[in-house]
Amino acid sequence: MKTQHLGSSDQDIKRAVELLANGGLVALPTETVYGLGADALTDQAVAKIYEAKGRPSFNPLISHMASTEMAGDYAILSDLAEKLIEAFWPGPMTLILPARQDCKISKLARAGLPSVAIRVPAHPIAQALISALNRPIAAPSANLSGRISPTTKDHVIAGLDGRIDGLIDGGPCTMGVESTIISLIDHPII
Repeated sequence: MKTQHLGSSDQDIKRAVELLANGGLVALPTETVYGLGADALTDQAVAKIYEAKGRPSFNPLISHMASTEMAGDYAILSDLAEKLIEAFWPGPMTLILPARQDCKISKLARAGLPSVAIRVPAHPIAQALISALNRPIAAPSANLSGRISPTTKDHVIAGLDGRIDGLIDGGPCTMGVESTIISLIDHPII
């Protein structure tokens, strides 16, 4: 498979949306690291993430949302979750929340768990892509499993070129480290 190199133009975002809507994999920039994105609602697309990364399927994926409202369509947002969301979203915070009973995020992306990992990224390209797709994007770091998370397009190419359908060049990531993960399952923060 040849990886399509895309920029951040409206036309490139539209092409990336087409790739995702057709079950493809697209590496995308976030403020933390580059993510390897797929339609979070489609089992076959999510399975491609695990295959491309060589990631074990018992390891759940973070689903990126365009907004708190979108997150509320898939997860139960407690009062504590709402307070954290108000303080830190959009941004580099992932919440592990109880999945709604009607949650349509792939069970493969959730590793069969009754919870879901959700984040609303602050990066404008990630936001544009999720909003244009109008669906959550499952997106772990865009690297081979066990390797250092990529912060530039060159890092993504070094590990995944030929394994993914597209790569959006958004320049270097500003933070360079993964999002903070906070679980609100079983033992909530006090």
